[in-house]
Amino acid sequence: MNDGYRVAVVGATGQVGTLMLQLLREREFPAREIVPFASERSAGKEIEGVGIVQPLNEETIQGFDLALFSAGGQTSNDWAPRFAQAGAVVVDNSSRWRMSQQVPLVVAEVNPQALASHSGIVANPNCSTMQMVVALKPLYDAAGIERLVISTYQAVSGTGKRAVDELLDQSHALLHGMEIEPPRAYAHQIAFNALPHAGSFAPGDDHTDEERKLMAETRKILGDDSIRVSATCVRVPVVNGHSEAVNVQTREPLSPEQARELLRAAPGVTVADDPDAALYPLATQATGHDDVFVGRIRRDPGHERALDMWIVADNLRKGAATNAVQLAELLHEQGLIAPHRSSAPPTRVGGGPAQAAA
Repeated sequence: MNDGYRVAVVGATGQVGTLMLQLLREREFPAREIVPFASERSAGKEIEGVGIVQPLNEETIQGFDLALFSAGGQTSNDWAPRFAQAGAVVVDNSSRWRMSQQVPLVVAEVNPQALASHSGIVANPNCSTMQMVVALKPLYDAAGIERLVISTYQAVSGTGKRAVDELLDQSHALLHGMEIEPPRAYAHQIAFNALPHAGSFAPGDDHTDEERKLMAETRKILGDDSIRVSATCVRVPVVNGHSEAVNVQTREPLSPEQARELLRAAPGVTVADDPDAALYPLATQATGHDDVFVGRIRRDPGHERALDMWIVADNLRKGAATNAVQLAELLHEQGLIAPHRSSAPPTRVGGGPAQAAA
């Protein structure tokens, strides 16, 4: 009988990793022990209620059933396969494995059936893609989708704590008549500005990697390579919560009223759509919540089979940590995690207290 899984959280001291630890406890994931991992710089630190942060090496990664990764593409490239070879199922939040044919790219409310095809690694989509496909799935099932035109308004927390600090420091300086420091997180000042440059440009590419992710990941998650996608990703001076203006051209007729009803019935979606009462999704209100919020649903006057909508979500929660934990829950429910059993009972790594999820 399974008495709980042994779980690794890699990147445990970062914004998303910290939230993963919190959500594993809050959602009572059946873990008998949770072990935090981070860079050598953070190794040895204690996380209250969890234990001592471990470094990544061949000895410390043994004996895990599940590993949640939010430590960047290079770390995932180097260590996710090693965790998988050691018997763990890896849920990875980086972009490293998303487009690999052998790795399912999964959103809990959209394509949970794809988990059954995993070979040790499951990929979490990009935050902007994640929230959008939760809202698109019921429309796709009802009427199909021919084309998407997307403009994102992405918060600085998607870049990391350094970017949040930069926005706050620049804002403070400008509000007090002081000169700002040269930007480090972005190419230009982010305070009181909008940068049509979320992500990075590869040599010779006129789209950023964030825009390319929206195109490719959407098609893979919905399982439809015929969907045409145009995307412009913009970084805005918002601390947390991504917003998106999405134009959806369906294959079959779909009215705004029908779309609202489909979305109201969809898992993980909250419809906030009463413009007369100034009711529509806001980043400030989505922060701290796991649902995807949808509003401003209306007919595109330029096309009889196109709708416009506004989609907002907490990019650190549903856009990253929450979906990763939801995937862990689904892997458990579907019997896709094999509890690790060695010849001896598992011991705590690094002396930190075992963290039960109860």
